Amino acid sequence: MSILNDAVPSDENHVVWANHTLSFQSTKLAFFLPDTAKYTEQWEVLDIGIDREYLINTQTAVDLIGKQEVLPIYKPRDKFSHKGVFGHALIIGGSYGKIGAALLASRSTLSIGAGLVTALVPKCGFIPFQSSFPEAMIITDENDEWISNIQFNITPTVIGLGVGMGTEKETAEALKVFLTTNKTPLVIDADGINLLAEHKTLLSLLPRNTVLTPHPKELERLIGTWENDFDKLDKVKAFSKKYHAIIVVKGAYTLTVLEDKTYINSTGNPGLATAGTGDVLTGIITGLIAQGYDSLSAAVFGVYLHGKSADIAVEGLGYEAMTASHIIENIGNAYLDLFAQPEQSKVTENPEDKTSEEKNS
Repeated sequence: MSILNDAVPSDENHVVWANHTLSFQSTKLAFFLPDTAKYTEQWEVLDIGIDREYLINTQTAVDLIGKQEVLPIYKPRDKFSHKGVFGHALIIGGSYGKIGAALLASRSTLSIGAGLVTALVPKCGFIPFQSSFPEAMIITDENDEWISNIQFNITPTVIGLGVGMGTEKETAEALKVFLTTNKTPLVIDADGINLLAEHKTLLSLLPRNTVLTPHPKELERLIGTWENDFDKLDKVKAFSKKYHAIIVVKGAYTLTVLEDKTYINSTGNPGLATAGTGDVLTGIITGLIAQGYDSLSAAVFGVYLHGKSADIAVEGLGYEAMTASHIIENIGNAYLDLFAQPEQSKVTENPEDKTSEEKNS
């Protein structure tokens, strides 16, 4: 049985476990999903001469995202721009013992390029924020330990919500009241997703193209269990269609899904399997939307830059020692890498190739 039929083999004994797989003209979805990727250690695409213009102009259900795909998304900065041009992002989250999540998201929002960042946190987060992240502005909830009332006197460009927020009853009620009137673009992660899963009627209140960034367990709470990776992807697409939401399915090859279209990210490494990296991704996507990227472009570009930052960081750290803060520290390097030119190989001149005149000169 072939693994290229968008189906998981029913019997592994009937599958060739290949060291190297040759794929005609394009990559295959099966190479990027855990249930089927295990059947080949390496893969290679062979150009069989299909018309280049046809390949470029043909719309596909799945796109593989690398540097060449995100470069056209990038928005260069005008010399006369100012911080007001790049948006005001609001991060809502944090709770007693989990203020770090909101800090990481806020730091990455600013590092990716948002003009201004404000964090709405419980009172216990005020001193940690002000002492460790002076660039941020702070609004504190009336509650000491968790979010109980989502109110603010600013007009944010985008709101990143849920990181470290907790699922207290008061927090759930505050989210319900907030969603009833909110029209601002949203990026929702962590406990924001958990609260939506617990109170599914709230999903219908989400603005169109809200970005949801669940890890596997959070995704399961949203869409239910699945039989295999293809079934999971089908359920994610159905969920996206129903609620007009963009779903970022985190994994070794993170998938960004909007209705029937899927984008497979090519950056990232196992070092990302550590606390806080999801909070950083939430901040990155939020910060891109603040700058004027549409939500889908921000999700696709943000996932790429998040992974590329990790790829750069891991070169000097190894997988085990990398932390979420290292990802933030390398966001600038990920931007620079977009425009890095491949090093030209140096050709060593053979003295024997010189003419007698050149040798005597």
